[in-house]
Amino acid sequence: MKAVLFHMHGGPQVLEYADFPTPEAGPGEALVKLHAAALNRMDLWVRDGWPGIKLEYPHIPGADGAGVVSALGPPSAISHPSTAASTGATRRLRASPPFAIGDRVVINSNLGCGQCDFCSNGHDNICRDWHLLGETVRGTYAEYVKVPARQLFKIPDDFDYHQAAAAALVYHTAWHSLVTRGRVQSDETVLIIGASGGVNTASLQIAKYLGAKVIVVGAGKEKLALAESLGADTLVDRTQAEDWSKEIYRLTDKRGVDVVVDNVGVTFPLSLRALRKGGRLLTVGNTGGAKFEIDNRFIFGKHLSIIGSTMGTLRDFETVMALVCAGKLKAVVDKTFPLSEARAAQERLEKGEQLGKITLAVG
Repeated sequence: MKAVLFHMHGGPQVLEYADFPTPEAGPGEALVKLHAAALNRMDLWVRDGWPGIKLEYPHIPGADGAGVVSALGPPSAISHPSTAASTGATRRLRASPPFAIGDRVVINSNLGCGQCDFCSNGHDNICRDWHLLGETVRGTYAEYVKVPARQLFKIPDDFDYHQAAAAALVYHTAWHSLVTRGRVQSDETVLIIGASGGVNTASLQIAKYLGAKVIVVGAGKEKLALAESLGADTLVDRTQAEDWSKEIYRLTDKRGVDVVVDNVGVTFPLSLRALRKGGRLLTVGNTGGAKFEIDNRFIFGKHLSIIGSTMGTLRDFETVMALVCAGKLKAVVDKTFPLSEARAAQERLEKGEQLGKITLAVG
């Protein structure tokens, strides 16, 4: 098969478009012939490398993908959360849901082991042996990828592969953060820091789907126009309001917002100021930097909560992808590149030029 891979860390120049052996589906696994893959910032971080990361080289990037089931491995029994998983109840299931060769599917890149206590209780995103497709195992910048069959979700015959791939990771992540962890309510006001990234555009649409009022802080007319087109109620251009927390207080009659979605990190000080008493700050990442100072007086003085999460559960994925496939939520696709031009796609992502998700046409 053709794949985009690298043998060492570095810039976009380390990516190679080359032949690589097609993987084989093992017990409980499915082999997916990919038609679309999508980029995430994680792809850049893995390519650049960080202390302690361990990869099997050559490494194939990519967490998101959609395509067709081309092979199924033999069944395997594992612990798998039941519909009563929230109460701690589990049941024994075959690892392979009822998929058939030729099924159109999208991939859930959050890889739990399916057997530990967290997985057995429906919390596979905090699995004791957790992996992310494309991060610690080979991913979707390829014509084929193998994954546990439980990681697949069937998509309708007329549903676009690129829409499915572009939605998967970011909607999964945003749903778990806002709904499962954040408990956002219809009468609340949600502030989102950033106007055009994949998780932020997903968070905006999910917050509106829940009935919340949404304020977006972004930079530049084009990105803010995108947020407005997705339903943002109020826009704040941070290039015109450097201390945008003051502007949030003005817009909310000095009350503050109920929830802040802040995946930047270094903006936490302003986000904490923008929250009302008893408010929640939701975070799934730190694109602007991992280390920064926080004035703890805001946290205890205002009874604030900082709620972190990573990816989401199998149940979260099924719930949110059903909404995506029903057209109630829609991924924003910025630009599509051929698989062979993955280097150019990553360069666009690295420059921050995109409005929404960048995808790769695989086959």
